[in-house]
Amino acid sequence: MSSYEFRQVDVFTSEPLLGNPVAVVHGADGLSDEQMAAFARWTNLSETTFLLAPTDPAADYRLRIFTVSGELPFAGHPTLGSAHAWLEAGGTPKGAGLVQECGVGLVELRRDDRIAFAAPDLIRGGEVDEETLGSIAAGLQIARDDILGAQWCDNGPGWVGVMLADAESVLAVTPDHAALGNHKVGLVGRYPEGSECAVEVRAFYPADGVAFEDPVTGSLNAALGQWLAGEQLPETYVASQGTVVRRRGRVHVVSTGSTTDGRVVWVGGDTLTTIRGTVDL
Repeated sequence: MSSYEFRQVDVFTSEPLLGNPVAVVHGADGLSDEQMAAFARWTNLSETTFLLAPTDPAADYRLRIFTVSGELPFAGHPTLGSAHAWLEAGGTPKGAGLVQECGVGLVELRRDDRIAFAAPDLIRGGEVDEETLGSIAAGLQIARDDILGAQWCDNGPGWVGVMLADAESVLAVTPDHAALGNHKVGLVGRYPEGSECAVEVRAFYPADGVAFEDPVTGSLNAALGQWLAGEQLPETYVASQGTVVRRRGRVHVVSTGSTTDGRVVWVGGDTLTTIRGTVDL
């Protein structure tokens, strides 16, 4: 048994207990896959991450991301929270930003007012077939015509992005999780012009057979930004998420460049450490 430096970081909030927490274990190179998986099950958080030495010389660190049921190639709030933890523990970047090595490859991060990651390429995008949309509408307990737009937003977890008429409609959804089945659905709806946030976002997915609403979701907001920023939404906007589950997540989305010269969507949020210490594994 060895002791490892540990942090629990609240992501997408500047106030404790209102964002989405991630557990971060530092210097985890000596841990086996089973030890990582066992600790992730024990924390019972949506994600637990492990910081390791990079294998790619271009990266500042390597990150492995575990849920209670398995490993993810990429996830948004664990990326931001782990970058925060690495920097807070004295990590020194090789360049002006950060480069994270993870399952999807190298992920670029930048540090301005807050840490932000460059949205990874979608594994699957484009239109959603009618059978899937009908099934999702039934699971959300809304009419098919209430869905004003939909896109595959899969950058690893397998999200389907669904646009409703407005933020009020998003907040009113009461899903039938059994009917939603294995669909991983991200809802988005606009707030009136001049509001603090441009949109309200909600994320539903099954985890080990248990229905779950994610408080604040970086990967989903990244893919929604790739779909909507600069098109149906401004190139720079703030998304609210977590309202229904009594959180106050704020996700900052910025689209730079253009589709012809390499558009990049940056997803950022405030981060703060709520727990620090050591863990014996």
